[in-house]
Amino acid sequence: MKSNRELIQLTDSMKRRTFIQQSSFGLGSLALSWLMQQDQLRATPKNPPKVKPVVDMSLKKPHFQPQAKAIISLFQHGGPSHMDLMDPKPELTRLHGKTYGGNVQYSFKNAASKKLLGTKWKFKHHGESGMEFSELLPYTSQIADDICLLRGMHTGANGHEVSIRYFHGGIPGVLGRPHVASWLLYGLGSETQDLPAYMVLPDPGGPPVDNVHNWSHGFLPSLFQATVLRPKEPRIHNLVAPSHLEGRPQRLNIDLLNAFNKKHAARFNGESDLQARIASYELAARMQVAAKEALDISGESKETLELYGINEAATKEYGTRCLIARRLVERGVRFVQLFLQNQPWDNHSNLAAGLSSVCKKTDKPSAALVKDLKRRGMLDETIVHWGGEIGRLPVTQDQGSPEKHGRDHNGQGFSMWVAGGGFKRGFIYGATDDVGHRAVENIMTPNDYQATLLHQFGLDYQKLVYLHNGQEQIVTAGRKARVVDDILQ
Repeated sequence: MKSNRELIQLTDSMKRRTFIQQSSFGLGSLALSWLMQQDQLRATPKNPPKVKPVVDMSLKKPHFQPQAKAIISLFQHGGPSHMDLMDPKPELTRLHGKTYGGNVQYSFKNAASKKLLGTKWKFKHHGESGMEFSELLPYTSQIADDICLLRGMHTGANGHEVSIRYFHGGIPGVLGRPHVASWLLYGLGSETQDLPAYMVLPDPGGPPVDNVHNWSHGFLPSLFQATVLRPKEPRIHNLVAPSHLEGRPQRLNIDLLNAFNKKHAARFNGESDLQARIASYELAARMQVAAKEALDISGESKETLELYGINEAATKEYGTRCLIARRLVERGVRFVQLFLQNQPWDNHSNLAAGLSSVCKKTDKPSAALVKDLKRRGMLDETIVHWGGEIGRLPVTQDQGSPEKHGRDHNGQGFSMWVAGGGFKRGFIYGATDDVGHRAVENIMTPNDYQATLLHQFGLDYQKLVYLHNGQEQIVTAGRKARVVDDILQ
């Protein structure tokens, strides 16, 4: 049998890619996706810039001292009904059944009405802050003093996709824009060398509305795209090497591959993209150990499992993903985002049943995530985001009998919350009008949120620039935005 040194001497007669294709190293599909991300770096533009942007995952220096190191985004597709959850409107309840005098933009005119629909759920004050939540959110109400509640969110558009793309990509409705997470990785690189820095945890029931566009890297190099886990176990296929390759045989194979790569790189000295691609093969091997350990919740305490509701049918699935998200950021993953199947908050009909169902699934695990991060001393440097792309209208979407009534889309005013990472705690910012239709005070747009989020990571969104097709691009695409200092500690 030839030694590794003798095999290396055969490089002139062997094609490197053929060798890779014919070798089996037992790498999981997730690891391979990372390799492909780096293999698909963008082509050189027609008029390349004089200074080539740094395209790798090495740790970068922020523009200024950051407050946050990681974020977990619990995205609530469909548009949670703010006036039924976290933005109480006594006037709306008082006027229930009366005709609304304001102008209303409907998405579904066939069932439209101008009859005001008051909430059927009771609100109470919670914590030292006195923040009000409805009885549908008994667990979120327990973290009232830890969250910053934003009641003046505004997209100006009622559609799902148009507003989702606004939140994630910076422009309403436009495809091909990078997710704010991709911008974050471009600006800061990765805190971990053993796991992908941007990970998505989808729902086992199916993809969210707008599917893969929710985690698009757009025109940024594909190195900065999300790594999507499988929604069910095993969350990564083929993570463990075949028994005949485990241990020393696999290590020898990887060492041999590295030797080939280094010799190949020597022929193209200074080619940073190639260097980054070569480094990824070692990352893939490390992921076999790191990812398996990070995704295994069996070692968590009974108290922790109960906190997330993992032993309860209604909360087991979402609670498991929230717990995995905590384990990922604990190990250096920078951005984790959870999605729900389709758009369960889109309660056009059967509001009472639909809203109650999705709250039972998400309320306890969402609150548990904040509690768990706090008790572990991680909340100060980890942002938790909870919110959807739009809210709901204060008028009835008439579906026949009263129990079937629902609410139509509303991007004019709605609520979301953030916790940790330097955001104020037990603080309410912004307001909608007396019936919850329009944001009227301290209005925030998705661009404002993006600018503020990046600021907490030590990045000036206006200085985070990428040259695309000869044009300098930023996360907000030049749209008006502001860092909302009033919500920061």
